[in-house]
Amino acid sequence: MSNPPVISLTDCTDPNAVARQSARLATLFGSTPTVLPLCGADPEGTAALTLLDVLRSTELLGAAGEPTVILVNIAPRDGHWPNGVPFCYFRVREHLVVSTLNPRVLAPLRRYLGVEAVEVTDVREVLEAAAAGWARFTPAQVDEIARTQFRSLWYVPLLARWLVDGRPVPSVARAVEGPAEPSRIRVAVVDNFGNCKLDAPAEQLPGYAAGGAVPVLDRESGAAREVPCYPRLVDVPRGEPGIVTGSSGYGFAELVVRGGSAARAFGLREGDTLAHAAQSEAVLVA
Repeated sequence: MSNPPVISLTDCTDPNAVARQSARLATLFGSTPTVLPLCGADPEGTAALTLLDVLRSTELLGAAGEPTVILVNIAPRDGHWPNGVPFCYFRVREHLVVSTLNPRVLAPLRRYLGVEAVEVTDVREVLEAAAAGWARFTPAQVDEIARTQFRSLWYVPLLARWLVDGRPVPSVARAVEGPAEPSRIRVAVVDNFGNCKLDAPAEQLPGYAAGGAVPVLDRESGAAREVPCYPRLVDVPRGEPGIVTGSSGYGFAELVVRGGSAARAFGLREGDTLAHAAQSEAVLVA
């Protein structure tokens, strides 16, 4: 596996950042990477569902398939690390994932794919090991890369290349943190149709059952609307809202309006939560 396909999920979304990362990855791997900028209101939540979906999409191939390299650069919004959160790596089946150590992004992989631990790296330690072993870096160059704040450009592509090549990258194992189940269900992705992809299976929503309904807050009126549940989008009456089992995750729910935009109809965006009221109801709130 000398030049596997590379997919990068990143919150560095401007054209300049994307161009630089694409050029560096292409140079290191000899193939054109796929760089997916995540620039919505909640990049952590979007990255969590997207990473799960990317790995999910490598299943059910009817054959072994090819290994891939997946890079994730989404720093926690409440981080307090000296020069940014560290990067870790792990494998899901034959696929290599290099990611920022972000509990919210990684927790779904523990819940749904059984990723219990990751290997955490220290930038300077890895660079010094590389310079002493297999890479031609001067001490000044090691220091330059270790001190930069754009580590997703200068460090992560190197780390991924060295792991693919089987280099002895120093790391420390660390358990994946995060609750066994999310305390609140959020809108993780608003797709181009305005469907609101939630970050939990439909069966976890209170009221989701044949003929059931879920209360959803209509932000324009301020009142909760009872949204019926359906098995699929095609079962929702045209022009009406519904909660369905969508295409993401493992049976994850979606709020839809057939032939319209659920996000526009309810005033929703990524990161809005499905909060529990009185332990028995659920309404979508910001």
